[in-house]
Amino acid sequence: MVQTLSDHRATLLLVDDEAEILVALADLLEDEFRVLTAHSGAEALAMLPGEPQVEVIISDQRMPGMTGDAFLAQAREVCAAEALLLTGYADLEAVISAVNRGRIAGYAPKPWEPMALLSMVRSAVQRFRLARALDMERALLRGLMDSTSDVVFFKDLEGRFTRMNAAKAALLGGTPEALMGHVEALSAEEQAAVDEGRQVEQVEQRSHAGGLHWLRVVRIPIRDAGGRITHLATLEHDITEQRQMQERLHQAEKMQALGTMAGGVAHDFNNLLTAILGSLELLAASDLPHPRQSRMISNAVAAAERGSALTKRLLSFSRKRQLQPRPSDVNRLVTEMEDLLLRSLGDHVVLHQQLDPGLHAAMADPEQLGLALLNLCINSRDAMPEGGRITLTTRNLTLAQDELPDLPAGDYVAVAVADTGTGMPPEVVSQAFEPFFTTKEVGRGTGLGLSMVYGLTRQSGGTTIIRSREGEGTTVEMLLPRALAPAEATPPMREPARQPARPLQILVVDDDADVRGITVTILGELGHQSLAAPDAQSALALLEAQPGIDLMITDVMMPGMDGRKLADHARMRRPGLPILLLSGYADAGGLPANYPLLRKPFRRGELAEQIALLLPAR
Repeated sequence: MVQTLSDHRATLLLVDDEAEILVALADLLEDEFRVLTAHSGAEALAMLPGEPQVEVIISDQRMPGMTGDAFLAQAREVCAAEALLLTGYADLEAVISAVNRGRIAGYAPKPWEPMALLSMVRSAVQRFRLARALDMERALLRGLMDSTSDVVFFKDLEGRFTRMNAAKAALLGGTPEALMGHVEALSAEEQAAVDEGRQVEQVEQRSHAGGLHWLRVVRIPIRDAGGRITHLATLEHDITEQRQMQERLHQAEKMQALGTMAGGVAHDFNNLLTAILGSLELLAASDLPHPRQSRMISNAVAAAERGSALTKRLLSFSRKRQLQPRPSDVNRLVTEMEDLLLRSLGDHVVLHQQLDPGLHAAMADPEQLGLALLNLCINSRDAMPEGGRITLTTRNLTLAQDELPDLPAGDYVAVAVADTGTGMPPEVVSQAFEPFFTTKEVGRGTGLGLSMVYGLTRQSGGTTIIRSREGEGTTVEMLLPRALAPAEATPPMREPARQPARPLQILVVDDDADVRGITVTILGELGHQSLAAPDAQSALALLEAQPGIDLMITDVMMPGMDGRKLADHARMRRPGLPILLLSGYADAGGLPANYPLLRKPFRRGELAEQIALLLPAR
């Protein structure tokens, strides 16, 4: 059970030089109170520091060595107890002196009337406890208002400030002391809280301190003892950072969902490209009556292949995997990305390249570096709403010891993205690499682009530097360690694999009828016989019924049992059966090493080569 002040017996200190008087007073009071006694003012003053719980002091006036009024004046300096004075005669001057010096709350003559004195002591205890509770409330309120960064203030119903903390005073351009009594008419929201007579909480947006701020505002009507509303307390908590974080997190989740959706769309798109490319190749291989038709087909094939390359590059950026740094040719990467960048930047942006022909190989993950370049170019595009120029620059860089605080001395490869955009003030530059920090409006950016770029270069053993001025554009330069080995070269053309000496019987499994049909047609053009199945169950039934099947080609993503599980079941029934998997996704991770993979869209020659590798000439 929680005890209140009223549950504790009050402590009284009785001071009188006559022992009989002390005994008589103690007999009257000790049943209700805890009683301490002293025979002189000096003795009582010595006791008070060790008895801080004394609530009422009852002192005689006429005592040798120190009168009651003199004692109470000194006691007041070390104790806040209520004081009562006993006088043995009508000494009005002594009473006045005690009122002035000892601030007594009452006096009683000797001899006293017991019930009157007891009532006087009870009243004194109640006053002491009320005063102490009020002091505690004031201290708590003062501590709250002085320590919090939230805005706290009180108004009466005329709009007059009766209390405010430093945060509110700063908004008004003054100090709490100077603004006390300042009148500011009740706003519509404040008046509504008074009219409703209850606590009202709202989220409000206001413009101050250099920008828009979101505030959680609580307005509390304050009532007097009679229940009448006399004041309004207002607390304002700034939730701008929390609100922005929630919005950016929502945006990041939306972008993640879009990336997931893009994977499914790309699968379908690659299926379409497989059917288109396959049909065009078959058409090109037929006898066309006019050379113009051949040129048109060649153009269509080239366009489909560009679409395939674009889809694969875009999807490779969304793959979730560990960083895989290796010796990389940054110039070649920038050149290969030009087509993607031009399509991403739009018609109002001009793209320039200044590539060092003697550039060293860099130690970097090419796919993640490509993503970083794309992020930086899109940031530059957004900083040039009226259009402008983006310049991609590469150079070799040798750093001396302590030239850059983040990097050791040595050789580096620098790749920079410079724009002619609006630039950034110093305070924005200082926060640019912080996750979720963005100056873009909600829906235009997650605040993760530059932090991802910085994280990539730091994990690779380099760093990222920003140089920017308002109105003069921005340059972001990535520094990457120089690779000790040369960059990986483009794989040389291999000798075509020798084709099987006899026609094969091949099972084609794909839920997409167009892909299934064009694959069967290509296999027929290659001289093989095909069986087709739209799903895994049909494929397993054909394997049981046709023991002469030499090879199974199956799509990975199919409803029901997917291609991976189908391959496992087929191997259990036919341990030696060669299996080729097809996938329209960029990331086909998790496939067992003994299942070769051909990505969609594929060319006729690529399919023939895979078959030759699985079933060489006999």
